[in-house]
Amino acid sequence: MRLPTYFISHGGGPWPYLDGPFRQAFDVLEQSLVAIRKELREAPRAVLMVSSHWEQRGFAVSSSATPGMVYDYSGFPEHTYHIRYAAPGAPDVAGRVKELLDTGGLGARLDPERGFDHGTFSIMKPMYPEEAMPIVQLSIDPGYDPELHLQLGRLLAPLRDEGVLIIGSGLTYHNLSELRGGGRAVEASRAFDAWLQETVVGSTPEDRTAGLIAWAHAPMARAAHPREDHLIPLMTVVGAAEGEAAATVYHQSDLFGGVTASSFRLGALPQ
Repeated sequence: MRLPTYFISHGGGPWPYLDGPFRQAFDVLEQSLVAIRKELREAPRAVLMVSSHWEQRGFAVSSSATPGMVYDYSGFPEHTYHIRYAAPGAPDVAGRVKELLDTGGLGARLDPERGFDHGTFSIMKPMYPEEAMPIVQLSIDPGYDPELHLQLGRLLAPLRDEGVLIIGSGLTYHNLSELRGGGRAVEASRAFDAWLQETVVGSTPEDRTAGLIAWAHAPMARAAHPREDHLIPLMTVVGAAEGEAAATVYHQSDLFGGVTASSFRLGALPQ
């Protein structure tokens, strides 16, 4: 059974562990994550999370059987620096990822110390609150080369037939200075999201790949992503399902007072 791949806009910081208005801002995102679990029908063997919050020169794969936590955010309540998402790792899957990347010429190293960052647990807590789904994290390369990360996805594609769900975790808009400033974030996120919808969902696979390689020429591209760490995981999930159709699985245009954000599925759902 071949699994689809997903790019998920993961929201802000440790939002599943909060309450009040900030937490409620992600209600639509939470509903979409619960829906993704349902549409997969059967539980995957494991999740491979390509996290925008882990950058390594060359690729690294988390390989601990009992991963810890990485509190990679600031300004949140004290209790959010003590939370624990206690899902297991999957050393066998980590080894398989390394094998695929080594064989394909990109190479990877196993990292037994890396814990779950918020790009991972902000998605997994709503999807799998039981904390029983095995998870492996994969870093991105800080050079942010789209073609490199598309190739990364191509090499990972066999995992889809091995019960491993590949998720890219980022955000379709990630300009924090403008987000705090108001109006310009609304315009930039809307324009860039419209381009993403046309490129990822509305284009042929060939045009989609070409468009993502040249993403910086898209409308408001650098206003939406002055630093493209939160966009790059999209390249990998597209590469892993390059010739297949895409669909939007989450779309919100009123985040933080008007920011637009989306998530995408690549490939058909299991039957």
